Formats: sequence, structure tokens, C-alpha cells
Amino acid sequence: MPIEPLLTEIRACTACDRLPLGPRPIFQASASARILIAGQAPGRVAHGQGRPFDDLSGDRLRDWLGIDRAAFYDSSRIALVPMGFCYPGTEKGADLPPRPECAARWREKLLGAMPDIELTILLGRYALDWHLPEARGAALTKAVEGWRVHFPRLVPLVHPSPRNIGWLKRNPWFETDVIPALRERVATLLGR
Repeated sequence: MPIEPLLTEIRACTACDRLPLGPRPIFQASASARILIAGQAPGRVAHGQGRPFDDLSGDRLRDWLGIDRAAFYDSSRIALVPMGFCYPGTEKGADLPPRPECAARWREKLLGAMPDIELTILLGRYALDWHLPEARGAALTKAVEGWRVHFPRLVPLVHPSPRNIGWLKRNPWFETDVIPALRERVATLLGR
């Protein structure tokens, strides 16, 4: 299936009717994208703005990648495809998991329509489990520590949420080892 009709179909999706703020698929994709960022699901801010990672998490992620907002939101180069396209709500102050129907319905079709992806960045547990099923059940820290195993094709990361500041402080190797290699790979793929 060509990507444009698929993108239109995904944007019109209302399959999940139990969402607290209603369906609003939020993602960016293009057949020419070379980098895929696989996140979890849009948060409340993204739902309100209609744009993924337009918050503190996005600022940290762009810093990790070594790119500015213009490059990050250039869908011809970077695809932002979460495991769930709509805001799933919260429980006890934390975001709920992405709705599983979304990945089952759309993920393979959309990834199949992006043949030029050369780097997939996995943000958090849900993306890791789907893209690297052999890591299912393993501690996220262990998967991130083993980032070299799948590099330069895949890079597992913790989510760039401010909630993970403690994790970043406890794991200084992440910023000294992983981030420089990630930035170099991104710069190569974006032609910098």
C-alpha cells in the first residue's frame, strides 16, 4: 500500500472508543524517512497540541540526537511512530500503556511503507518489546546497556521523560557511551 492513503486512514482512525480524551492519532511518517523513533504513546500535552514530543521529553530527546526542532520535525527524514497513536490516559499519576489494538492494526503496515529506515530508536519498554521480542521480560537497563548488540540498526533507550532523571544519574555511562555514538549515527544518516 502506498504511504499517503495509509497515513490518511491512520489519521482518521477511531477504533479505540475508550480513550479519555477521544481518538486523535499523533505521529509523523514518510516513505523517505531514514530514522524511526518508536515511542510509547502521546501524552496529554501532545494530544492537546497535536504534535509528538513538543515538550520537555522532546527537548531532551533532541539533545540526545544532537538535532534541532526543524530536523526533528522533518517527516521526510525522521518518522515518529509510537506504539499507540492516541493518548491512553493516566492512572495514579502515570500514563497508561499504549492501547494494544493500535500496534496490531497499523504498525506492520506503516513500517512496511517506510523502506528507507536505517536506524530505529526504541524509547521505553513497549517499543523494546515489540521491536526486540527477545528482550521481552529483561530489565530495560540491561537492554540499554547492551545497545551495541543491535547498533547501528537499532538503539534501545530509556524514555527521555523528566521522570527518568534519577535513572540517568544512576547510569552515567548512558551519556558518556550511548549518546555520542547515537549522535554520530544520526548525523551520518541526516547527511551532516
